[in-house]
Amino acid sequence: MKKTLLATAIAGALGASAAAQAATVYDQDGTRLDLYGRIALGVQGGGEEVNEDDEKINGSEFVDVFSRFGLRGSQQLSSDLTAFGNFELRPQLDEVNRGGQQVRNSFLGLRSNTLGTLQAGNFDSFYLNTVGAPFDVYLNRGYEFTGGSHQARGDSVGYITPNLEGFQVFLMGKHFSGNGNEAGSEGSNSSKINTAGGAVYETGPLRLGLGYAEDRESTGGIGENIYGGTASFEFVPGFSGRLGYEYQAEFEDKIGVGMTYAVADWAFNLDYYRIESQGDFKAAQEAEGLSTSRNSWAAGAYYKVSSNFDVFAEVHESDQGTIIDSETTGSDFADNLRDVRDNVYWLTGVRYHF
Repeated sequence: MKKTLLATAIAGALGASAAAQAATVYDQDGTRLDLYGRIALGVQGGGEEVNEDDEKINGSEFVDVFSRFGLRGSQQLSSDLTAFGNFELRPQLDEVNRGGQQVRNSFLGLRSNTLGTLQAGNFDSFYLNTVGAPFDVYLNRGYEFTGGSHQARGDSVGYITPNLEGFQVFLMGKHFSGNGNEAGSEGSNSSKINTAGGAVYETGPLRLGLGYAEDRESTGGIGENIYGGTASFEFVPGFSGRLGYEYQAEFEDKIGVGMTYAVADWAFNLDYYRIESQGDFKAAQEAEGLSTSRNSWAAGAYYKVSSNFDVFAEVHESDQGTIIDSETTGSDFADNLRDVRDNVYWLTGVRYHF
């Protein structure tokens, strides 16, 4: 999968790309195995004052910043066909036995330069690959478009067309079996497949992406599809700008603009979003006398101490006056609104890549 110009610029400044830092364990007769990962620790504070259980959550805290460990393998089956697999664990290293290991980005597939790539398993939504990627530059908070976990990461099959002079199409489906639901309930009657995908065109300094993601009510969504598009452009080496738009009927309308500047051993991110409530969500907020729009912003600075070690600092303010409870499905927002008091969230720390 072709890296975006923006991601390449950041990786070049920080030495943070897993692919660039991966250590080859075995490479012989067309079979290759790479080991990759990172250890990342930091201190965070701010953000929402309390969660939906009325627990204080905004105090300063020592945290694991998405450390991970992975194996990536491939085998050349013919001059045009390669079998590949990826296995990744994400632990929480800030405390002993806290939550155990999370399995993510674990999948297998076949890749052909003429026929494309077919993969199955646990991987990010292709909506992120097509639409969100230029804005997905922060280590923790600051990204406001629909993310990689949406109706994805498990029980999924995806197809990516060959790269046709910079143009690629992505399509995936996640299977929901209905098993585990109460017998006879609506969710147990039949299995469902949620799809997501889009198209990307890259040429020179320009990247364009369009995509969609289903959001079925019966699989935990609000019942309205998500549509979005982004554009990024590298104006001069190391300096890239980005513009994005996302729409989901009955929920929110989002516009985002941002930039990345990478120079020598430094890199900087700055992003702003204008978010307007729509439809039933807006009506529910208005009925409670709450604001139906917000301004979200984020900024980050990153310094590469060495090829494998970097330090970082990020800040983010979501400006949320109201959110919906995490278990809300469908568009019944009125009974699931929760007032939020939030301050500027901050995070600083260090990472070691291997």
